[in-house]
Amino acid sequence: MKRRSFLGFVLAGPVLVTAAPTRADADVTEILDLNDIMTAAALPTSGLISVEVNPDGTVSFALPRAEVGQGITTSTAMLIAEELSVPVHRVRVTLADARPELIFNQLTGASNTTIATYTPIRVAAAVARQRLLAAAASLWNAPVAALRLDAGAITDDEGHRVDIGALAVKAASPRTLSVPVELAPRESFTVIGRPQNRIDARDAVTGRKKFAMDLDVPGAKPTMVCRPPTINGKPGPVANLAEVLAMPGVTDVVTISTGVAVRADTFGQCIDAVRALRVTWRAGTVEGQSDQSVLAKLAAAELPLGPRPLTPVVEGRFTFYFRSNSALETNCAVADVRPGRAEIWSALKSPIVAQQTIAAKLGLPLGKVTVHVTEGGGSFGRKLFFDAALEAAEVSQKIGKPVKLMWHRADDSRQGRTHPMATSRVRIAYAGGLVLGFEQRHTSVTTDLGHGLGELLTAMAAQLPIGDAAFAQTFFQFSHTSPYRFGVHTRLLAETGKGFNTGSMRNVYSPDTTCARELMIDQLASRMGKDPFEMRRDFLRDERARAVLRAAAEAGEWGRSMPAGTAQGIAFHSEYKGVSACLVEIDCRPSTVNRPIRDGVGGPRVTKVVFAVDVGLAVNPRGLEAQMMGCAMDGIALALTSSLHLRDGYFLEASWDNYFYTRQWNTPPDLRVIVMPPTSDQPGGAGELGVAASMAAVACAYGRAAGTMPTSFPINHGTLSFTPKPTVPPIPASPSVRGFHA
Repeated sequence: MKRRSFLGFVLAGPVLVTAAPTRADADVTEILDLNDIMTAAALPTSGLISVEVNPDGTVSFALPRAEVGQGITTSTAMLIAEELSVPVHRVRVTLADARPELIFNQLTGASNTTIATYTPIRVAAAVARQRLLAAAASLWNAPVAALRLDAGAITDDEGHRVDIGALAVKAASPRTLSVPVELAPRESFTVIGRPQNRIDARDAVTGRKKFAMDLDVPGAKPTMVCRPPTINGKPGPVANLAEVLAMPGVTDVVTISTGVAVRADTFGQCIDAVRALRVTWRAGTVEGQSDQSVLAKLAAAELPLGPRPLTPVVEGRFTFYFRSNSALETNCAVADVRPGRAEIWSALKSPIVAQQTIAAKLGLPLGKVTVHVTEGGGSFGRKLFFDAALEAAEVSQKIGKPVKLMWHRADDSRQGRTHPMATSRVRIAYAGGLVLGFEQRHTSVTTDLGHGLGELLTAMAAQLPIGDAAFAQTFFQFSHTSPYRFGVHTRLLAETGKGFNTGSMRNVYSPDTTCARELMIDQLASRMGKDPFEMRRDFLRDERARAVLRAAAEAGEWGRSMPAGTAQGIAFHSEYKGVSACLVEIDCRPSTVNRPIRDGVGGPRVTKVVFAVDVGLAVNPRGLEAQMMGCAMDGIALALTSSLHLRDGYFLEASWDNYFYTRQWNTPPDLRVIVMPPTSDQPGGAGELGVAASMAAVACAYGRAAGTMPTSFPINHGTLSFTPKPTVPPIPASPSVRGFHA
């Protein structure tokens, strides 16, 4: 078959339903990175996702991935609109329930959604197009070649016109058919590659968009959990159970595996009851540990660098503290568990594992547990885990009533998922104008990859005493690239220490490893007497990489004269078939660094970001631009402000008022994203691509402005700028309203 030719299916049904191919043509030698592995694993079940044409002329598609703000429902609608020649607004994209038969095809992560679904969705839409044209040809007794499908209607030269909705039944088939199709060539695209506003934008800004806590599930009442004062502590006796049960609005109080759950008429009543509970707590899994004790364990676990070469080297050791995975939408789920069945609603990026785990927890057959995937308000990798859904199911089963369970912000900071503390050592050997070798040894608190590849088998393997290390090493090696011609290249991961609730924060290992690498490249450039931009340009492996670097440098006026205490930084990062470069300008002058910030550290300010990105084929350039803007904000936070402080087995941060993600005072007033022209017929990964380059560029700019290379991140971690809130009760008191002057 030709490169754009595929075999799709018409599925038996009352209206037209079409599906993608189920055969995989990829040669194993082409499996180069983690995204390739995930895409190949998803291919065998790609025929189980389908496009449906409805009698009202709309087109429906249940996307087996999670929309958490990254815009994949919009890009998916664009793919269907392109191949089916319908307006984007007539495509209805919903999120599929957990479907165990999809196996590896329902995990949202590693920037894989658009790559893995790009061809299957288009094939299903192309099959629908062909069947609709054939139905119209039969209706008018005309050859298919004489018909045109455009804007959702079929016409011919005789003046006939019929909407696709009127053909939905006629185009269907009582039996499954195989249908060869040829996809539209890139030069004919009218939707793919054109900027498109998000299909959910109006609902998002008007409050109509539905998240888990917006669902009206009959009988589901607000529920919250009183959590331990230290990480993963376990509940003991409750001293005042009767007293709390008698509080206004409280309907139930029950001990569960992670704490003591309270169900009430309102969330305010839940908070009052949680704060009133007197619980005896057993020790947590990291009792007594602190930043310093974890750093000592990391130092002891570091793998050695190779024998020191005889040539000159540059070396560096970098520290990265714990960071929170807390998203804008806090952790939440709705559960209705009754005898013999369960129904769950939550924003889940690994719904199959969630369904399988919940079924086992409840002692129910898998087919009796229904898991609905709702849209989520952010993730940062947080929603790869489903602890809120598991808790909600446990509470609902114990009390026999539906619950609407929500974590408090303090819960997410203290007991939620974190990006592990890590160290990274880099050594680069050089001689004259040549770079002879690059070594990196990254040592991290164990990253929980217990979601596996989206189903129970690999999830269990990733949690075994040996399997987790092998899984992490595979993830680490297959998610990294070696973009520079730096001679012999070695990169190894060591992980140590369990008991923390860690997770795959956006970009996983790459922000830390890339930041360390790019800082050392600046040091190498200084030693070799080269400009940092020229150093990267001269050693990058391919022209596509050099092109994004040049684009960022030219648009950002690299090398322009700047006042003392300010500087530019530039960095490069590539992954999952995408390449990116970021130029940053930073202000480290005393008047900026020392400006007063209430309950916070002022520190330097990023004043300018220019980001150039090439993902091969950008399905929606406007969505890609938004993704890179978000990545830049993440990178600024990771470099300068955003971390958790560990003391005596718990994190001191208790909400976003003292967890310093990028704030308004540090958001660059000048931010430009350059989406490069297409360099491929296929899309590359974009969801995580921009974080590493942004963080590294900020770090490099800071080093040049301050005159000393930073080695600890975020840079302001050493200054505790707030008074920690108590851990008992676990939910802090609401802040009093402060007076203000007009």
